[in-house]
Amino acid sequence: MAKGTKRRKGWIVGSVVAGVVVLGGGAAVVTASSWAGEDFGLPSFTASSPSSSPSATPSRPPAPEPVAVVTPEADAVEVNPAAAPVITVQKGTIESAKLAPSAGGEPVPGELSAGGTVWTATGKLAFNTPYKLTYTLADANGETSTKTRQFTTVATANEANAVMYPASGSTVGTGQPIELSFSEPVLNKPAVEAAITVTSTSGQVGAFYWISDTKVRYRPETFWAPNSSVTVDMQLFGVDFGNGMIGNFNETASFTTHNTRLAVVDNADKMMRVYIDGVLTRTFPVTLGTEDWPSTIGYHVIMDQHETIPFKAESLGLKPGDEAYYEPVTAKNASRISNGGAFIHEALPSAQPVLGKSNVSHGCIGMSPEGAKYMYDNFDAGDIVQVLNTGYGPMYVYDGFGDWNLPWAEWISQPKQ
Repeated sequence: MAKGTKRRKGWIVGSVVAGVVVLGGGAAVVTASSWAGEDFGLPSFTASSPSSSPSATPSRPPAPEPVAVVTPEADAVEVNPAAAPVITVQKGTIESAKLAPSAGGEPVPGELSAGGTVWTATGKLAFNTPYKLTYTLADANGETSTKTRQFTTVATANEANAVMYPASGSTVGTGQPIELSFSEPVLNKPAVEAAITVTSTSGQVGAFYWISDTKVRYRPETFWAPNSSVTVDMQLFGVDFGNGMIGNFNETASFTTHNTRLAVVDNADKMMRVYIDGVLTRTFPVTLGTEDWPSTIGYHVIMDQHETIPFKAESLGLKPGDEAYYEPVTAKNASRISNGGAFIHEALPSAQPVLGKSNVSHGCIGMSPEGAKYMYDNFDAGDIVQVLNTGYGPMYVYDGFGDWNLPWAEWISQPKQ
């Protein structure tokens, strides 16, 4: 024990040593940087100095980089303009997106999802056009990055369209099938049919029948109801016709039917009987095709009409010297009923005496001047002519509008490939 210090029953009595104040009760307050513990036979310790500034706040760890899946692919070509470009992001959000023609022009409208992770173009793209898609992504820390990509839509050479008959706004007879003629072969027939909806005020349901890869017809099971309206909604924009051909339009067309007009031609007595709205209105003698050039039986539909039209034997494959050859003539008041050259028309003067008695034509229905003029004035496209008892088969579906001669069960069961 150091000199000048003495114990008293657990108390240490002394003076301030090296900045230490000794208090009664055994407690000591350190007021300096060291305690001279060795003066008391105790270990010494040094107090640490308080820091002169607070500790720095640690920085946030880097966020994962956003992952974007974008369609179409970068630099894609022949992109279907109906396929909406889409940006889908994981581990981040879409701050902005802009899609516009690369050469300039109005941006294509788009829509961002509520969570900001999906952007979809909502406007229609054009054919044969390069596009630029610019988009900005943000990670979880708000850090952004901007990227671009380009693509080009389907070239003009791969566009496909269609023409409908009868023309929109027209009025036709109740026997008129709908015919669509395509600019390119249709290999994907089910997809094209699914894109076309036909409705009628009569509520009649019909079906498609393909005449060829570029032509399809549509009709109901029975003739259209008179004085009805038929609407054809063609949503063919972007439809894949097959072989890289893409439909380039949407259109809605409609036509109406007038009253019922039917001409029944019976070879048994060589007479034509005309029924208007089911009522027998007129009767005319006729001459039909010979045994070598018979008239086809079944339903025929008037295709077009001509006040005058030249007839040439060459159109039937005949040439001078053939037994059935005839010199060119001009037919009057002619109504076409087949692609093969069959017409209702005014018979030549040499045939007038045999009307109602014998057949002298090359498959046409020859009439008196009055009869031919009546048919020309009172019948028109889509009206029906039925031929009976010639001993020859029915007109084919592809020869004019022979559609109604095909049984309905066969019409609806046609393979679509």
